[in-house]
Amino acid sequence: MTAQQVEIVEVGPRDGLQNEETPLPVPQKIELIERLIGAGARRIEAVSFVNPRRVPQMAGAEEVMAGVPRREDVAYIGLALNRRGLDRALEAGVDEVNVAVPATDGFCRRNQGCSVEEMNDAFADIAAAAAAAGTPVSATVSTAFGCPYDGETDPERMAELARRAADAGAVEIALADTIGVGVPGQVADLIERVRPVAGGARLRCHFHNTRNTGYANAHAAVEHGVTVLDSSVGGFGGCPFAPGAAGNIATEDLAFQLDRSGLHTGIDVTETARTGMWLGSYLGTPPTALLGRAGDFPAGRA
Repeated sequence: MTAQQVEIVEVGPRDGLQNEETPLPVPQKIELIERLIGAGARRIEAVSFVNPRRVPQMAGAEEVMAGVPRREDVAYIGLALNRRGLDRALEAGVDEVNVAVPATDGFCRRNQGCSVEEMNDAFADIAAAAAAAGTPVSATVSTAFGCPYDGETDPERMAELARRAADAGAVEIALADTIGVGVPGQVADLIERVRPVAGGARLRCHFHNTRNTGYANAHAAVEHGVTVLDSSVGGFGGCPFAPGAAGNIATEDLAFQLDRSGLHTGIDVTETARTGMWLGSYLGTPPTALLGRAGDFPAGRA
């Protein structure tokens, strides 16, 4: 029997780098992406088309896209928050566009300078333009479980935002625990609320390990039928507009967990761990992933 496939979307080059104190130069960003491809990554959130004055770590998006290897089996995702960002993404030749749609006004105003309602309108405009260009667009509904400014997030509000994203043309909807406050029971509940209103859009989940619940949440998501998960090499990441948000769940640790559970990710955990250690040495920050620090270990079931 073929093992169930769980697709890992590698977000290290974007979400992993955006909160680091040391900006990674363009040649090293390209090398990071090349290393990740060599370790099995096939969907990579490579760049962000945001204002580099607000997020300087994301500068050089066009140069990165011009330098990455182009392969039929690798898809590059670019983050865009407005039509200007979308235009840049399309011109740079991304394969997919991802748009962050916060669930709370407090976070939306600080991260994107607008209300949730205004961002929903912006997403509809971006989705229509992307569809006209033949480029798929996904929506990441951030602060899905809680917000550093507005507190708990109403799950019914989340379901409504997911419905609106699907109606606007999202081919994939990601439920993102931006600050790492969700627990497995909430993950299961939110998936069951969102799935009936998501239409034909796939569900994806994005977890942070702020309170050591990220991997348990990923397991819960898979148990409830989600087959696409975000993670970041080395566990790097965070959000410059979300105080206290720790890093993403680490790709090497997530792949280790899934592969040892009899699932298939296609990720080489050892090579990914080595890439996390390489990135940490360049940034001067040790990875949060345990695998690289614990030593190499073969993937597969015990």
